[in-house]
Amino acid sequence: MRIVVLGTGMIGTTVVSEVAKFAGIDEITAIDVRQESIDKCLEIANNSKVNGKVASLETEEDIAKVLKDADVAVACLPHSLSLLAVKAAIASKCHLVDLVGSQFTEKMALHREAEEAGVIIVPGCGVAPGITNFLAAQGIDLLDEAEEAVMICGGIPRHPVSPLWYQVVFRLESVLGLYTKPAMAVENGELIELPPLSGLETITFPYPVGLCETVITDAHSTAFILKDKVKNLYEKTVRYPGHWGKMNVLSELGFLDNDPITVNGITTTPRTIAEKILAPKMMGESNEDITVLRVEVSGVKAGKSTKYTWEMVDLYDHERQITSMAKTTAIPAALTAKWIAMQKITETGVVPIESLIVRERFQPFLDEMSGLGIDIQCNVESGI
Repeated sequence: MRIVVLGTGMIGTTVVSEVAKFAGIDEITAIDVRQESIDKCLEIANNSKVNGKVASLETEEDIAKVLKDADVAVACLPHSLSLLAVKAAIASKCHLVDLVGSQFTEKMALHREAEEAGVIIVPGCGVAPGITNFLAAQGIDLLDEAEEAVMICGGIPRHPVSPLWYQVVFRLESVLGLYTKPAMAVENGELIELPPLSGLETITFPYPVGLCETVITDAHSTAFILKDKVKNLYEKTVRYPGHWGKMNVLSELGFLDNDPITVNGITTTPRTIAEKILAPKMMGESNEDITVLRVEVSGVKAGKSTKYTWEMVDLYDHERQITSMAKTTAIPAALTAKWIAMQKITETGVVPIESLIVRERFQPFLDEMSGLGIDIQCNVESGI
């Protein structure tokens, strides 16, 4: 069984390292455009089953070439390459687990093609989107009548510093999308689009986190897949107090706009300038981070008001020497690839994880994640 991992950044390298440990996987090929990135990945993985290859990943044809003869691929690529990777996987008849959850409707439009190719495409398969999705789906499935599902997640620094109390753990491009992209949600069973940075609220997590704030962000595939099963559904992203307010001011003033402007004869965009200025302001004093997650699903079960709450506070992994965000993003993708390879997942088409890891698959998947260091606690309140 041969698995290809596209991209050997922090997340991709973690996927390679974890997949290499699984029994039944014969070969893992790590693909990147930079030899030095591959060399570092191979050093960290330190496994004879892993090999590396430098290749262009700019076009669908480029990606299809490296997927030839692979059984399963995991795409750890920038958002701009995600849809190309999906199309390339279908053309190559290779199963694909994709970390990126954006462009869901465009990916779902390829469902029939994926079915005809006999492959499964799993979009948005990290922590959020990813873990949050299937927790929400399971909570809804456990209820007789689901009223509301709220998926709350965020990566925050262990040692925050002013002025933004935040540090980027992988791509600033992805982070800035939170401040500028309208958020899909579900209200009264209907899809709605909310303005960026809507619904500011406070929230508290256990030590060492404490008081935080959330805003509503894009619910990705869950808004489409679960809208007929729950009355209201939202995704919310966590930051330390004050961060959202400061970023909202920048957004309102146009500093995050993508419309071209000319400065001293040079054409650029406010967002490009803002990225350059903000990047050093989003560097922490250490690599240590925390990933917080809380999924709350409420409704009626057996005639009683019932609420399911799953919660995780995950810290920097000193044993693996990787960030919590890398671990909690990579492991669900690695496990999903393993389950496809082992034929525990046999569906074909474009199938989001909330349609896969529910019911009889839910607890075994959660147990395997726990065995790999992702511990999620569940609490049930009844008669509330």
